[in-house]
Amino acid sequence: MAVMEVEEIKKLIPHRYPFLLVDRVVELEEERIVTLKNVTVNEEFFNGHFPGAPMMPGVLQVEAMAQSACIMLMKKHVEDTEKNLVVFTGIKNAKFRKSVVPGDQLKMEVQLVNMRRNFVTMEGKATVDGKVACELEASAAIVSREEA
Repeated sequence: MAVMEVEEIKKLIPHRYPFLLVDRVVELEEERIVTLKNVTVNEEFFNGHFPGAPMMPGVLQVEAMAQSACIMLMKKHVEDTEKNLVVFTGIKNAKFRKSVVPGDQLKMEVQLVNMRRNFVTMEGKATVDGKVACELEASAAIVSREEA
C-alpha cells in the first residue's frame, strides 16, 4: 500500500519527466523512507545505455535515492516546502553491485544519519528482488529557492 503516490510527490520535489525517478513512497518516517521506481523499457536513458543490453545508469540510481531523501526531508523536516529545496552536496562510498534492467522494480531505502540545522547526512541502499544494486553515503542541504 502506498503512503504517497506520484502526484503528491510532485508537490514536494521539482523533478518532472523524464527526470522524476520515484514512482511511489511505501514507507515514511521522520528519519527513514522507502520508495519504488518501476524501471520500464520505455525509459529515455535506455536508448543510449546500452543498445542491445539496456541497464539503468548507476548515476540515475544515485539520483533516485537522492530524490527519495528529498521527499522525506521536504515532508518531515521542512516547514515551507514552496520556499525551500533540498540540494545534493556530496556522495561517498557509492557502490554498484547488480545491474538494473527493464522490468525491474528498484526499491530504495534512505536513512537520515545526522541533521545539523539545514545540513544532513544519509545512507541509502537500492535493491531489486532483495539483492543490493547500489549503496551509498550522501549529504545534502536544505536551501531557499532564491539561493539555489
